[in-house]
Amino acid sequence: MAPKSFFLFFLALLLCNYTIKSQTIPKFTSILVFGDSTVDTGNNNYIFTLFKGNHPPYGKDYYNPIPTGRFSNGKLVPDILAFLLKLKKYGVPPYLQPNLMANDLKTGVCFASAGSGYDDLTSSISGVIPMRKQLEYFKEYLEKLKGYFGEKEAEKIVKGALVIVSSGSNDFIFNFYDIPTRRVEFNMNEYQDFLLDKLQFFVKELYELGCHKIIVSGLPPIGCLPIQMTAKSPLHRICLEKENSDSQFYNQKLEKLLPNLQSQLPGSKILYADIYTPIADLINNPQEYGFEEIKKGCCGTGLLEAGPLCTTKSPVCTDTSLYIFFDSIHPTESTYYHITEYLVKELLPKFSTVGSF
Repeated sequence: MAPKSFFLFFLALLLCNYTIKSQTIPKFTSILVFGDSTVDTGNNNYIFTLFKGNHPPYGKDYYNPIPTGRFSNGKLVPDILAFLLKLKKYGVPPYLQPNLMANDLKTGVCFASAGSGYDDLTSSISGVIPMRKQLEYFKEYLEKLKGYFGEKEAEKIVKGALVIVSSGSNDFIFNFYDIPTRRVEFNMNEYQDFLLDKLQFFVKELYELGCHKIIVSGLPPIGCLPIQMTAKSPLHRICLEKENSDSQFYNQKLEKLLPNLQSQLPGSKILYADIYTPIADLINNPQEYGFEEIKKGCCGTGLLEAGPLCTTKSPVCTDTSLYIFFDSIHPTESTYYHITEYLVKELLPKFSTVGSF
């Protein structure tokens, strides 16, 4: 099924499912996004780094189609959510995009940067925007909001925003597994706790700046990323049990941490997004969901290509909807639809209990 047809089919099914169950998607004033390449809609286009997705074949199934800086063939989860929530028609713009209009800012922007992580060392290795700098940009954004709409309205917009935080994978891949920088200082358990402390500080800062409705994503099955299988299981190409186990243990800690954090922040709703389970389900049962290729990406050989290695010279698969991964790290638009379905069904209704904006 062609990606655009799949998008319309997916939306029809999802909205129909909600009508049948008499459920409603809560209303949000805007969408604000922080994190790494899983949610970066193009901020890295405007900084000096090799970690860019603003060249073909990235974006081959996006509107137009054009490469926008998104590390996929099309839309990311925030783009699909923004459409469903009737906040954006053509995706969430990156904050660093020049000439953003007042309404762009009002309905939400993305601060994420591909290659980033909770650990500052991760961003220094990749030369991208660290999470703490994303917070600085957010503060700058708040001032712009106040300038356009006044302080009271700006506070209302931020308080009613759906905030997405998706990061962590790069920390483990760059600093622990493939480049063992942090292994000198920490064992796995200690490094997980180190990152969770950073995450906790980040969420508290968001809350102090007015954000009340926050989704924090866990880790995917890192051991099933094509690039990790290439590095450590090149012949058999099987998922790496140890790395997947590490992801699950980190996720368990995160899931326990967030309710405790929420209890410390009055009026907040902070939800854990389990992306491990839906992605693992796609990998373990691909044919149930219409996928065929689970061990390599659509770009090039699918074994190593990502970012600067996935280029116009790379051959591309004919049907991206059959692939779970677009390059050796990042999911296809089709995979992101399935993750979005989980978020809409399992998480968004829980925000209905939060005070109105």
